[in-house]
Amino acid sequence: MVKLAAFDMDGTLLMPDHRLGDRTLTTLKRLRDRDITLTFATGRHSLEMRHVIGELALDAFLITGNGTRIHSLEGDLLHQQDLAPDVVETVLHGKWQTDASMHIFNDDGWFTDKEVPLLLQAHAFSGFRYQIRDLQRVASDEVTKICFCGEHDDLCRLQTQLQEALGDRAHLCFSALYCLEVLPVGCNKGAALTALTRHLGISMQECMAFGDAMNDSEMLSSVGRGLIMGNAMPQLIDGLPHLTVIGHCQTQAVSHFLAHWLDTPHLPYSPE
Repeated sequence: MVKLAAFDMDGTLLMPDHRLGDRTLTTLKRLRDRDITLTFATGRHSLEMRHVIGELALDAFLITGNGTRIHSLEGDLLHQQDLAPDVVETVLHGKWQTDASMHIFNDDGWFTDKEVPLLLQAHAFSGFRYQIRDLQRVASDEVTKICFCGEHDDLCRLQTQLQEALGDRAHLCFSALYCLEVLPVGCNKGAALTALTRHLGISMQECMAFGDAMNDSEMLSSVGRGLIMGNAMPQLIDGLPHLTVIGHCQTQAVSHFLAHWLDTPHLPYSPE
């Protein structure tokens, strides 16, 4: 018996143009009609996601910032976790050998120190955007996460540098091939979903979840049924070989799988 369905956004629920397809929206509403709790679990900011669910007229819990914040259906903050100030200081003042751009997130928004127009394409449907600011002036005691965006090979080298400098003081993960995130210790979508299920009085075994990137790994591996997108990062598929791989986000594969699950659960499922 599934009581909650959790969805990553980019590369999973959203199509490659970062929009929600009509079939997907219809299927999500069918889940709500079955009294299945919806949860969007994403690296996106809570300010953006609260706008998105308002536009879509969907009641959903929000896990944002890759687990740094959890909000109720009414928008109340249920959980928060920030980076330790010493970690923020280390990252901000470190001399990193990288061409990647640095981005800081806190409850007020998304901040970076130079224009990166390409990144705004993923937020065109919501209008959410970064603010240009001297990152050295951002208060270190109010940072939820730090993100580096660039070429994947460059980010892999940066990951090694950050691991050496931070040790066990932070959690590093790829939320996309081009996006490396510095998160609080123990902070991930799986831990956040566990906290939410406790709040709701249900078990993780009563949840299903969908994702496509390494920041979805803990969530997918801890629920009763985890589903991996066909367009997922190879590392995710290799790391969770026992989980079902469905179709591509381009073809709204989440909707395809859920329609099968709702209408013909007695039949075996195969991707499109």
